[in-house]
Amino acid sequence: MIPLLAALLAVFQSAPPSPAPSAASYVPQRVFDTHRRAFSDFEQMLADTASADVVFVGEEHDSANTHRLELAVLEGLTRRHRSLVLAMEMFERDVQPALDDYLSGTATEQQFLAAARPWPRYATDYRPSVEFAREHHIPVVASNVPRRIASEVSKNGLAAIGSLGDDRRLAAADLECPTSGDYYDRFLEAMTDHTASNMQASTDLRGRNDRYYLAQCVKDETMGESVAGAVLKSREQSSIVVHYNGSFHSEFAEGTVASTARRLPGRRLVVVSIVTVSDMDALAPAAADLRRADYVVYTLR
Repeated sequence: MIPLLAALLAVFQSAPPSPAPSAASYVPQRVFDTHRRAFSDFEQMLADTASADVVFVGEEHDSANTHRLELAVLEGLTRRHRSLVLAMEMFERDVQPALDDYLSGTATEQQFLAAARPWPRYATDYRPSVEFAREHHIPVVASNVPRRIASEVSKNGLAAIGSLGDDRRLAAADLECPTSGDYYDRFLEAMTDHTASNMQASTDLRGRNDRYYLAQCVKDETMGESVAGAVLKSREQSSIVVHYNGSFHSEFAEGTVASTARRLPGRRLVVVSIVTVSDMDALAPAAADLRRADYVVYTLR
């Protein structure tokens, strides 16, 4: 998995798309149902998630199998005749018009890609899902805060939000970012481990990590608000909102999941985490995996 600090820095930058993907083939996977504490299968998981209001799919950004399985989730829920909305961390709120224009057919893919700041490897990782949504008339929500705003928060803290002016709407209106609790501790541990492994010294290490945490929190709060808004907007269609995000944002029902739950009390939120392993024939879910998600989907790295 990409280290957390590297992932944070990557999303503050943009890169050109990759070449078009080849045809998908069989994707090895095993599904663990953490409530039953037993292995299940992909179709049983989809049958259960078909009754959810939101399905969070936590990914390992650099795993090709992960992205094929994300598409399989969309395909499986569509087979069950559920109305869907796809929401994606990989697109930022200010590119929603470009995304809408492409999905409606009023813009070419070239125009869309020029305006939407796609993530690296968009063509191989995310294009199949966007094209599936386009073909099946599934709305796609650009759920994330713009990189430039997250970057400013990582440098200057939440004070950066107060100076956004007209861009204030691009971040969540309500921001709850306590610098305490399990999610904060888990984030700091990941950041500290990464810093130590790279032997980076700083006189303001805690302050710097706190600012990175606040940037992470603004992303979570904005994505949670975007997901909740998509659920409420689609109330008449009773659509399932499927949200793609890095697994750290949704594991243990923290981050973006907690942000969404606060805005959608009483709604059913299902968390799926896709985890890559080197050997699926000798799987024994670790204790942490029992709390990681409702379903842990193991695939080969």
